[in-house]
Amino acid sequence: MVFDYLQGHPEERQFWQGKVRAAVQGSPDHHLAADRLQSDLWAYVVERSAVTEPFRGASQREGLRRTSMRNLAEHLIRLWTEPRPKRRPQSPANPEFF
Repeated sequence: MVFDYLQGHPEERQFWQGKVRAAVQGSPDHHLAADRLQSDLWAYVVERSAVTEPFRGASQREGLRRTSMRNLAEHLIRLWTEPRPKRRPQSPANPEFF
């Protein structure tokens, strides 16, 4: 629901793209960035559920029990940021022994 809402509202999507990119830049790895973003995404759902559809309707039907936003955070990171280069495996010091 959150992803669909962001896709349909360009100004909200642009805000979250900036937030996702800033979280990735400020974290040593994507896992820590996703941890930070998941709490921000949940706070966003709570805030939106008081003022706009489809969040308001969903919260009235289902309540506002804490839902993990980890998968969404990881998806947004993969979607809106450049992949970090993978580390190359270190070559052995003496290859003739292998």
